[in-house]
Amino acid sequence: MKQVLINRGRVAVVDVPAPMVVPGTLLIAVSHSCISVGTELSGIRSGAKPLWKRALEQPDNVKKVLNMLLKEGISNTKNRIGRTFDTERPTGYSLAGTVLEVGDGIADIHPRDAVACAGAQYAYHAEIVRVPRNLVTPLPAGLGFAEASTVTLGAIAMQGVRRLQPTLGECFAVLGLGVLGQLVVQLLKTNGCRVVGADLDTDRVKLACSLGMNMGLNGAINQVEQVNRLTGGIGADGVVVTAATASSEVLSMAFQMCRKKGRVVVLGDVGLNIKRSDIYQKELDFFISTSYGPGRYDQIYEEQGLDYPVPYVRWTENRNMAAYLQLVSEGRVNVTKLISTTYPLEDAPKAYADLQQPGAKPLIALLSYPEPRENVERRIEVVPSDKKTKSGKIRIAVVGAGSFARGTHLPNLQKLSSDYEIRAVCSHSGHNAISVSRQFQAGYAATDYGQILTDPDVDAVLIATRHILHADMALQALKAGKHVLVEKPLAMNQTELDTIITFYEMNPDGPVLLTGFNRRFSPHIECIKEITDKRINPMIINYRMNAGYISLDHWVHSREGGGRNIGEACHIYDLFTFLTDSRVTKVSAQYIHPKTEYYSSRDNFICVTAFDDGSLATLTYTALGTKDYPKEKMDVYVDGQVLVMDDYISVEVVGSRRKGMKAKVMDKGLEEELRLFAEAVKGDDKSWPNPLWQQIQAMEIALRVEDQLNK
Repeated sequence: MKQVLINRGRVAVVDVPAPMVVPGTLLIAVSHSCISVGTELSGIRSGAKPLWKRALEQPDNVKKVLNMLLKEGISNTKNRIGRTFDTERPTGYSLAGTVLEVGDGIADIHPRDAVACAGAQYAYHAEIVRVPRNLVTPLPAGLGFAEASTVTLGAIAMQGVRRLQPTLGECFAVLGLGVLGQLVVQLLKTNGCRVVGADLDTDRVKLACSLGMNMGLNGAINQVEQVNRLTGGIGADGVVVTAATASSEVLSMAFQMCRKKGRVVVLGDVGLNIKRSDIYQKELDFFISTSYGPGRYDQIYEEQGLDYPVPYVRWTENRNMAAYLQLVSEGRVNVTKLISTTYPLEDAPKAYADLQQPGAKPLIALLSYPEPRENVERRIEVVPSDKKTKSGKIRIAVVGAGSFARGTHLPNLQKLSSDYEIRAVCSHSGHNAISVSRQFQAGYAATDYGQILTDPDVDAVLIATRHILHADMALQALKAGKHVLVEKPLAMNQTELDTIITFYEMNPDGPVLLTGFNRRFSPHIECIKEITDKRINPMIINYRMNAGYISLDHWVHSREGGGRNIGEACHIYDLFTFLTDSRVTKVSAQYIHPKTEYYSSRDNFICVTAFDDGSLATLTYTALGTKDYPKEKMDVYVDGQVLVMDDYISVEVVGSRRKGMKAKVMDKGLEEELRLFAEAVKGDDKSWPNPLWQQIQAMEIALRVEDQLNK
């Protein structure tokens, strides 16, 4: 399928693999999509700027880069930042089309239904999109796709009007008569209000008047004075600011236009330096309107499909979308006059070029799409497969192309090009799959995991998807005869873990399985392992993980992530198993009870693990600390020595003449993990870098801790 992608300010229509439907989502063939003349063009202009200039415009990122330099060095930091800015980005946020497939859990929308969709993270300029249920609304009978594709603009305008809380007979001013201003004017008129609008463009003022606005103002007159005259000296009951300017003067003007106890709502991107004198004496109410309405930016609402009950939240973003389309279908909001031009999809580069030309900008520009094809392509060739290169190399498919895979695994696979050929990149987003495939010269990009498993030219898969998918994807690959390197955690519960155990009981000579417990492969841990292997007595290990705070609405805490004990602390349970090389005998965990709901008890715990060699290992895992302190430290007390590992940068040996080690950059063993995986896959001795029983034990410890954290 075709999709519009942007890279470094350039717009291209690119072949990408089509997405697959998943539970809670719909697959939609797009008929029309709406170009955001303001937001999208701003992104294109920003992307064309040099890297240094963009960095100066985002000073918050400078500290992140400096920290990355200290931990990863100049070369790795430069490469990582360069790859980030070289990534082709999707664009789009509003569309209409026909439902192709319906995911499990959706009963009120069906294939062939006409729908409209919103959301900058889903409603792309693409022939086929996958959108969660709460960002999709059916079209009223008779409404065309072109008009319906403006649904996001309508929902934004409607939410702004709702924040204003208009009543019959009130008088409002609208500052800025771009597309949002034009829609706000019509919505206020529908509410039985008088409307005064202002814009520097006289043609936009005339258009708004033709659509029902009572009075239009332009920059040639004193607008505050004129509003006061039109309202008999009272002032406007409220003002909606839909202008786009870095200046705060338009906001000051809005305050001055209001009567006492009036209200001001901001929809546009304007300066927000408020003068106390403008608002204090009038005791004005000032509101920000957040996009489409309640539910926006709430992952649980938008992605997991949990709706807000009507009695408590009457107007969500989805219900705003539906209400807007109903008004358009009834002719009470005229959007047809606001649509200036429509370009076919293949002319998207021309559309964006035209929109950047000097002069008056169109209010709304649309893209139109061809009729959907019967056969949907979910695999796009990027680099033709060279059969000569497969001898001696492991042909690997990377499944899940998120930030960790892009920033760590794929660069390491390129470094190990004598061992690996990147055969494919598979991602749930076609644009991501194609972009990452191009960056790392993969053979093809795919969205269908099944095609990876049936490809005879794939020897191994590296699974880096969300945690909830790991066990099932790993098992499918093993059954297909593929070697598997799966990121931690291996499983989310005992049932999933048992399926892996059962597979190897029935297939003792099955493919190599390596869970991404990379810390055991760090040179710092190897240094400690050399010493502890020669010990006479049991040892005591104290590990401290200053994990850092992650917002409780982050996916890591959700069903997809399983929480931080299962998702991250399992690394350390594997490390304990590796250092003791011993079976666990007892696991106990204690956790704090935070006084506020900001912290989770499942983020702040101490685990004590006993092993049958007599060793004891404790993990202190906490989100209470500061990121200014090192994340991971370990002390090992053994045979009159103390071994101190500091954040995978250094190891100090106290009480012995043995030398420790110190590196310039952090090394958690990620590249070595891939090298050893390659050795195991190629080797004939059937030995694995991490024995299966140790991988299983690490997860079983995590599950036992989880049981205690949930009590």
